[in-house]
Amino acid sequence: MLEARHTMDAPTTTSADNGTSGGGGGWFTPRNKPEPGSEPAPAGAPGPAAGRRPAAIRPVGRPTPPPQPAPPAAGTAQPESPPAGTVQPASPPGSARPASSPGAAVPADTAAPAGPVPTALTPAPFASAVVPPAETRAPAQRPAPAPPRGEAASAPAASPDALLVRRAMAEVTPVADKVTSYFYALLFVRHPDLRSLFPAAMDTQRDRLLRALLTAAEHIDNTDVLVDYLQNLGRGHRKYGTRPEHYPAVGECLIGALSKYAAGVWNEEMEAAWVRTYTTISQIMIDAAAADELRSPAWWYAEVVTHELRTPDIAVVTVRPDQPYPFLAGQYTSVETPWWPRIWRHYSFASAPRSDGLLSFHVKAVPAGWVSNALVHRARPGDIIRLGPPAGSMTVDHTTDSGLLCVGGGTGIAPIKALVEDVAEHGERRRVEVFYGARTDHDLYDIDTMLRLQQTHPWLSVRAIIDQQAHQQLPDAVRAYGPWNEYDAYLSGPPGMIRSGVDALRDSGIPSDRIRHDSVEELVSAGN
Repeated sequence: MLEARHTMDAPTTTSADNGTSGGGGGWFTPRNKPEPGSEPAPAGAPGPAAGRRPAAIRPVGRPTPPPQPAPPAAGTAQPESPPAGTVQPASPPGSARPASSPGAAVPADTAAPAGPVPTALTPAPFASAVVPPAETRAPAQRPAPAPPRGEAASAPAASPDALLVRRAMAEVTPVADKVTSYFYALLFVRHPDLRSLFPAAMDTQRDRLLRALLTAAEHIDNTDVLVDYLQNLGRGHRKYGTRPEHYPAVGECLIGALSKYAAGVWNEEMEAAWVRTYTTISQIMIDAAAADELRSPAWWYAEVVTHELRTPDIAVVTVRPDQPYPFLAGQYTSVETPWWPRIWRHYSFASAPRSDGLLSFHVKAVPAGWVSNALVHRARPGDIIRLGPPAGSMTVDHTTDSGLLCVGGGTGIAPIKALVEDVAEHGERRRVEVFYGARTDHDLYDIDTMLRLQQTHPWLSVRAIIDQQAHQQLPDAVRAYGPWNEYDAYLSGPPGMIRSGVDALRDSGIPSDRIRHDSVEELVSAGN
């Protein structure tokens, strides 16, 4: 349900996925496009967008003093008793906004650990953080990466809730695997109906959901970064069939797992901080999804129109969506195939928006990559796939005339090509320097396209960097051609390349807020 990409949601241009969702009985049959009007609505399609608020979170399994009688908590079947000194709700989203979190549900009482009766904390509703735009949607832009460690010293002091949340995080980090297993045990035992929203094999998804929840909570004070991130996450979760009532269930299971494995430091005050944090997180996501529902579908069907195998393991797949699909050059989307239902993987758009509405992706089949192998080796013209909403912030700022330094490794050249086309379509003559990295000549599968663009546009320079010939890594080669302090930088490719590339560009004089990419998990501290 909650996908943690590029950093959490951080997409890469390849599909390093693992796990299956079983065979028969999918949402559609390969090669047969659904009849108009026959496509299923997301599980429990929500009603009107306005006025949605998560039900009261009912934390499970924490040691508390004997409960005292209290009125029934909203959204619960049986009245529960609040702890002495009921905690007041957190302040509205103008103050400290927590981070992202997914939606799911809470396990049955049979799974709750032995101990005192659970208590009810009922946070007050939060004001909506989303204002539906009046015009066609341009996908939300994610902020630039966080500044280097040295700049963190000037950051404001953490809020009391953030300190409590991080204290719990420090306690459970060494036993993260156990926390994750217990979380899902609670989730699926108490709410077996939610199991169908997840892939049959949980080995990949298993860590994503909890990691996203915890990452979001940990960055509760980083309002500027997290609100955009959470809104994007909330919109993206519509494709899973996530409903507002799933969020409290996930929150209960999360708190149940944390209270069990952070028992040494857990108390009423810490639980109240987590309830406030999670309520704010979920409300931002719910409001974003509700606003998005008014202007775009939860997913798009798209028919494969061409499938070009460039190398034995790389294909250029072009699809035609069943309705207009708005996106920006440099962004990415999530893709689901008919052969592996409920498994979504991220791929960058390989071109700027086209007049014919077609979308292209460069896909590399990776070991144990269910989606990538299906798209490279199994998909053919006429097959139908599903697309999630566009996302990502690696887009061109057309309000400046700074040069563009674009670094693409492997299939990471796809969004770089889209950025070049975007600059050309805007009629700009900004300097654009492209470094196309590959391990061998054979891996430069799109070099001819990039060289044709260079011949057409005198402001464009394309350099191919081949590891085996240059005897140096792509980031090192880029540094050697510097300095780049007058350029905005864009990186796309494998996570290792992104990490080393960011360091190299900072060393070359490019400020952190002018380095953009959508790939590494660490950035989800700036995320499917």
